[in-house]
Amino acid sequence: MLEIEGLQKSYGKVKALEGIDLHVAPGEVCGLIGPNGAGKTTLVSVVTGLRDADAGSVRVAGLDAASNRKGIRGIIGCAPQELGLYPTISVRANMEFFGRWNGVRGRRLSTRIEEVADALDLASLLDRRAGDLSGGQKRRLHTGLAMLHAPRLLFLDEPTVGADVVARMRLLEAVKRISSQGCTVVYATHYLAEIESLGASVAVLEAGRIRERGPLAEVVARHGQSRAELEFSGDAPRLAGWQQKGSRLSIVTADPASATAAAIAKLNGEASRLRGVRIVPASLESAYLAITGHGPDIMEENNAQA
Repeated sequence: MLEIEGLQKSYGKVKALEGIDLHVAPGEVCGLIGPNGAGKTTLVSVVTGLRDADAGSVRVAGLDAASNRKGIRGIIGCAPQELGLYPTISVRANMEFFGRWNGVRGRRLSTRIEEVADALDLASLLDRRAGDLSGGQKRRLHTGLAMLHAPRLLFLDEPTVGADVVARMRLLEAVKRISSQGCTVVYATHYLAEIESLGASVAVLEAGRIRERGPLAEVVARHGQSRAELEFSGDAPRLAGWQQKGSRLSIVTADPASATAAAIAKLNGEASRLRGVRIVPASLESAYLAITGHGPDIMEENNAQA
């Protein structure tokens, strides 16, 4: 459904994309992750036609995106990071306008508005002014506008920023449902747990390059690291091979259970201060840390009340 080859984009002397290759199959959810400034938003903008590439090619459903922008307009849906709503009109009116703009009219438009509103928990808000919504509600509406014409390829850039836990779950459920119906989704986010919840494949973008690409389980298997943590009352004791920080000891190891048992046996009199043991299995976060050298950036959530 999406074929990106050798994509390059620079802003002056700054290279935002340096030869991106990325293929995403029909019905696949591809989690696009990477640190701030990695090029995620630029990549989405170029693929959806909001920006021109300096070099490389993009094909959507077999069509060259650069020469067939009109042809792929009905195929692609995009909810960019920046909100795009008309604040002075109702939620329903926003959905009607964007639906018609994408070629949906009549009874089908009414049906799609009801379906999308129900999927994203917006049904009770249809007659409310968009400008009066909370930050999370606006984000859900923004996402819904991109889904109205039932696109075959959907780009979501930080779709859950500002959403509460329930709204986040509803959106993830909606993404799972549309992908099961054949829609391809490129899901750019800083929230790695969402990628795990979606069971998405992973593309790690850093400094304008794809550093890792593959199914979630394979990426975690290749790079993920399990660890053990011991929590003490007061400062943790020193123990060879373990990292001490405040009241906690931690170790990265392929066999955290055995490492924990061996450590407890060496505590002697300090064992009475042990308050907790935690085994943390390999995860996308640990794989991301191994690939990029640092943890995920967490975006500030302004207007988080949904």
